[in-house]
Amino acid sequence: MKLFHHKPQWSIVTSAPKGEAGKQWGDYWFAHDLALALIAEGVDAAVVSRAGATSKKRNDDDVVLVLRGLRRVIPSNTSATWMLWVISHPERVEPGEAAQYSRAFAASNNWNPASEIGEFTPLLQATNTSRFTPVTSAEKSGALFVGSTRGEFRPIVRDALTAGIPLEVYGVGWEKFLAPDQIAGEFLPNNELPRAYATSAMVFNDHHREMAELGFLSNRLFDAVAAGARVVSDPALGIREVFGASVVTYQTPDELAEMYRDPDAFFPSDTADAQRIQNEHDFRTRARQLIAAAESVRNA
Repeated sequence: MKLFHHKPQWSIVTSAPKGEAGKQWGDYWFAHDLALALIAEGVDAAVVSRAGATSKKRNDDDVVLVLRGLRRVIPSNTSATWMLWVISHPERVEPGEAAQYSRAFAASNNWNPASEIGEFTPLLQATNTSRFTPVTSAEKSGALFVGSTRGEFRPIVRDALTAGIPLEVYGVGWEKFLAPDQIAGEFLPNNELPRAYATSAMVFNDHHREMAELGFLSNRLFDAVAAGARVVSDPALGIREVFGASVVTYQTPDELAEMYRDPDAFFPSDTADAQRIQNEHDFRTRARQLIAAAESVRNA
C-alpha cells in the first residue's frame, strides 16, 4: 500500500442522484457534512453520486468511502483504499460485500450479521454541531415532521393526524395522503433545518422497519437532539441508550396525543442530552475515526 505523501484525497460515494435532485436526499447532506468534517481534519474530500463510483477519477483518490444505501457498490480496481459505511437498509447488504473493502462500518451498535455477510465495526450516524445547536432564546411551538413519504403513509404522520395533532409536514409525495393545507412544503431547505428543529415544541421521527429492528438509528435523531429538540419516535433498538431522555417512543395514537398535550410529563425540563450528542456524535469525531482506519490500512 502506498503511504500519504500529500494531502490525502477522499471521495465520498453517496446513494443520492447527482445534481439538484440529489440535494433533496438526506444522504447527500449527510455526505456533505462528513466531507466538511474530513476537510477540517486535514484531508481533501468531495461528494460524488453513486454513478461516480465507477468513474476513472477514482484512480486519483487515496480513499473512497462508500455510504451504502439501497444498492451495492463494487469497488473499482484502483490503488485507492476503499471503505464501506452501511448507514441504511442493512437488510440489502449482500454476502461477501464487506470483504471487497479494506474496512467496513455499520451505523448500529447492535447489528450482528451472519458471518457470510462480513465483519463490520460499529460507527453510528452523526450530526454537524456547528449547525445543529439549541436556540435558547427562541420560543418553542408546534410539531414538525421532515421527510418524504417513501411511497407510504408513514405511520407516525398517520398516527399524529389520527391523534388530532396539528403537524407541520415537509417532504415529497405527501399530496397522495394529505390535503394541501396539511403540507407545509415539499422541501425544507437544509440551512433552515437546524432552527426548525430547535424551535419546534416536538419533532417526530420514524424508521424503516428493518433499521429499527437492527438498531440503525435515524440521522434525524442526531440532528434534532443536538438542536435541543424533544423528539417522539417509533421504537428502535438502542434508541434510549444513545439519546437518553430527549427521545421518547410511542406505540399508539392515544399515546401521541397525551405526549403532545402534556410534554412535561414525558420529557425532563432540563437535560444534558444535547450537549452529550454534540460531544460524542459530531461528524468531526467520525472523520477522525475514519481517517485513522484509512491510515492503518495504508500504513500496513
